[in-house]
Amino acid sequence: MNQKQNDRNILWYNLAFMAFSTVWGFGNVINGFSEYGGLKAIVSWLILFALYFIPYALMVGELGSAFKDEDGGVSSWIRRTINPGMAYMAGWTYWVVHMPYISQKPNASVIAASWAIFRDSRASQMNVQLLAVICLALFLFAVWIASRGVGVLKKLTSIAGSTMFIMSLLFIVMMLTAPAITGANVVNIDWSVDTFLPSFDSDFFLSLSILVFAVGGCEKISPYVNKMKDPAKDFSKGMITLAIMVAVCAVFGTIALGMMFDSNNIPEDLMTNGAYYAFQTLGEYYHVGDLFVIIYAIVNLICQFSVMVLSIDAPLRMLLDSADDTYIPKALFKQNKYGTYTNGHKLVLIIVSILIIVPVFGIENVDVLVKWLVKVNSVCMPLRYLWVFTAYIALKKAGEKFTAQYHFVKNKTLGMFFGAWCFFVTAFACILGIYSDDPFQLVLNIVTPFVLIGLGLIMPVIARRK
Repeated sequence: MNQKQNDRNILWYNLAFMAFSTVWGFGNVINGFSEYGGLKAIVSWLILFALYFIPYALMVGELGSAFKDEDGGVSSWIRRTINPGMAYMAGWTYWVVHMPYISQKPNASVIAASWAIFRDSRASQMNVQLLAVICLALFLFAVWIASRGVGVLKKLTSIAGSTMFIMSLLFIVMMLTAPAITGANVVNIDWSVDTFLPSFDSDFFLSLSILVFAVGGCEKISPYVNKMKDPAKDFSKGMITLAIMVAVCAVFGTIALGMMFDSNNIPEDLMTNGAYYAFQTLGEYYHVGDLFVIIYAIVNLICQFSVMVLSIDAPLRMLLDSADDTYIPKALFKQNKYGTYTNGHKLVLIIVSILIIVPVFGIENVDVLVKWLVKVNSVCMPLRYLWVFTAYIALKKAGEKFTAQYHFVKNKTLGMFFGAWCFFVTAFACILGIYSDDPFQLVLNIVTPFVLIGLGLIMPVIARRK
């Protein structure tokens, strides 16, 4: 009895803090500020939190509660509610959308290293072909490290991630208080409605995928639902608290950036260098020179590289550990003495190398490349959330077949409506996110998700032939 009580000791605020560091990051504030007209991003964030993020998080809670003994996450939910074939596609989607994500990490690492050494934005002027060669070499090194096991890196990533998280919060607090403490000469914000009200035009909807991408991923906390003291009452309380915390950070983070950058004249390289400009300027306000930007750049370099290595191994392990040779060729299950899937790593190597090399044939500017990488990730990564909502619709459709300690909504029809609503918003954002004025980027945005998901349809055919 005591042991059982010890296993169920997560309180609502513990869960909120655990989920917060999983879901939110300073980069989300930068991207929102860049793509949504500076301070106009605030209303966009609040709309998304209310209409999408809160129901999404609460649905994840019910799924986690209903399938508390399943370790496979989304794919195991689909297996229980639909069938193994669909579960395989859910697992494949979850894995393969990490390929553009991994291809983004070498660029971010090189930019962070450049800022740590030179403390300026010279990375933006790099030749993109040279950048691609450096990124490819860095990625090959990451694959080699991943093939030898990633035990040490998990701790390093955790420390670096926590430091980044703390620095992001410190930036918001220190920037908001800088005028009072240091007398800093900041941008005067016009507090009229027009400053904050977004224009709900085509640009608003074409960039929606970036906001959806930013708030996704809370299915990672589903295993903790039934480890709470009182899931029925406390989970929703924890998730509402999470939404408030994220909203506060989004709002005040955007205001902090609005005090530093003019919303009517946003720098073209904000996605590339915005976070570094922010910490560099903060250092000037507090008379510590480049101290803040150097610390942030070094921590970000460690974090980006570590996440790249972990993303090569962890999602692949989730796919292969929960799949079988009915759908995946036996060759991909081959392991080395470190327990890593060697042929799986080779497949990652091929896909990501192509994603690093191909863009340089049509993108000639580093800042444009960084923006495209964010955009293609915002189109591909949310595809995995579609399976969460599919599983929730199937769960509600099954009625009393599955029992859960926590319910987002008990009514079957209402539950299916919320699942369908979030599915629609995600799909809508991904489809519109594909559009680009640049023909080359448009082709890449179309081809990338279709080829990656299409590979998943080919694998079972290869498995059957073998």
